[in-house]
Amino acid sequence: MAKELYVGHMPYQATEEDLRKLFAVAGTVTSVHIITDPESGQSKGCAYVRMATEAEAKDAIETLDNALLIDRVITVSEARPQKPKENRPGGNRGKSGPMQRSRRRNKPA
Repeated sequence: MAKELYVGHMPYQATEEDLRKLFAVAGTVTSVHIITDPESGQSKGCAYVRMATEAEAKDAIETLDNALLIDRVITVSEARPQKPKENRPGGNRGKSGPMQRSRRRNKPA
């Protein structure tokens, strides 16, 4: 069964190919996802790497945690499960909706 790893403190210029090459020493890399800022597209310095088996993932953690990637020492750990998203009021901040429009009308001139 595949196992997902969290990679932190990455150099911002690191690519998916850099991570694939690095993690290949521990086994088969099935996917790489670098977390980026949605507006700028710039890396946030972290990623998720999925290994083919739990044994390979464990080996990657033992081998690559505190390894040097380009010019930074990275951290590698087991990824935590994603928290379920809650439907909370106000989730559309920044978008014009009924509440935002009514507030604008009520402002003194």
